[in-house]
Amino acid sequence: MTRKRLWIAVAVLLMMVILAWRWIARGPAEADDQNHPLATSAEGVAAVARAERHSVRTTLTIAGEFKPFQDVDVHAKVAGYIKKIYVDVGDHVKTGQTLAVLEIPELAAELAGADAAVRRSKEEIRRAEGDLARAQSASSAAHSAYTRLKQAAERRAGLVAQQEIDDSQAKDLESQAQVSSSSAALSSAQQQLQVAEANQKQYAALSDYSRIVAPFSGVVTARFADTGALIAAGTSSSAQSVPVVRLAEISKLRLVLPVPESVAAQIHLGDPVQARVQALNQDFVGKVSRFADSLDRQTRTMETEIDFDNRDGRLIPGMYAETQISLREKKDALTVPLESVTRDGEDATVLAVNTQNIIEERHVKLGLEDSVRVEVLSGLTDKDRVVIGNRSQFRSGQKIQPKEIASGSSKTGGVK
Repeated sequence: MTRKRLWIAVAVLLMMVILAWRWIARGPAEADDQNHPLATSAEGVAAVARAERHSVRTTLTIAGEFKPFQDVDVHAKVAGYIKKIYVDVGDHVKTGQTLAVLEIPELAAELAGADAAVRRSKEEIRRAEGDLARAQSASSAAHSAYTRLKQAAERRAGLVAQQEIDDSQAKDLESQAQVSSSSAALSSAQQQLQVAEANQKQYAALSDYSRIVAPFSGVVTARFADTGALIAAGTSSSAQSVPVVRLAEISKLRLVLPVPESVAAQIHLGDPVQARVQALNQDFVGKVSRFADSLDRQTRTMETEIDFDNRDGRLIPGMYAETQISLREKKDALTVPLESVTRDGEDATVLAVNTQNIIEERHVKLGLEDSVRVEVLSGLTDKDRVVIGNRSQFRSGQKIQPKEIASGSSKTGGVK
């Protein structure tokens, strides 16, 4: 009797386990059916947007670096020792301001020698002028004496001996030759003076280079020498030639941008540029000032520059900025959201929804685009509805329940 009760208990327990397992297995399936009513529905809900007229502007978003408008290493024209240096890093200087003075003893001696040569040449000219004047006077007297003797002999034959006439003529010719010689000596002295003055100007100019001056107004960004340092001439090919200071013009800065090859042809002078400087959390507005008009063969980019007024000193050379250059803009263009378009190379399609809420796949021709919308040149008309979001859930010919999404205004984006 006890064994029979035991078997009954085991059978009851086994039936309870089977019923519990079947209940648990059926529960999730029913829950799934309750949570996914669209799975048994013939129509799915789809988000759609209308094709609308908007302004579309294509912009190039690219990062660039601010550089000084001018940035040069200031060298010495002649070699010498720094006698005095007047500036240091961070000093602001003006055009023509003396930065340093060099001491060049041998140049001073050469300049003194050139001055003496000029004075000597001037004395030679005065002496040659005196010799020429004496020769001209003697030639005039000899010519007058010869003329009188010749006239007397012509008026009365035999009055003056022929030998005396011949001697007077020879003296006249000799005096004329002396005049020519004195004139040549004067010309030579004048030429020597010109050579001496040229040497004097050369050494005077080199002496002026002993003063190193600022070629433009700016700030000293580096100083390479101190008082007493020997500075080699900047024209020397020696590796010892080092600049005295580095000078940068920062009242005006260049923002240098490497524009990619794909949009280089769309860059024009005067194109508006908006630069965002993250370090200052501030926007600056400028225009394209110049571009290289050729591509770098290594980077395949075109260097483009935008000038910014920096007289207030807010910008610092070396800062980075994210810029947006407006390339093209079209107003009142028929557009659709970017997420509604599927592209396969040059072919583009959208899923349009007709008046019966049935999906039609249409091929469209695209134009300008920004970060939000793209222009449709053909394939759609105003107020046509297109599916947005995950298109893989839908197919052509499927009937849907459209849920229209209001489209916002178009925003400016970057070129990919």
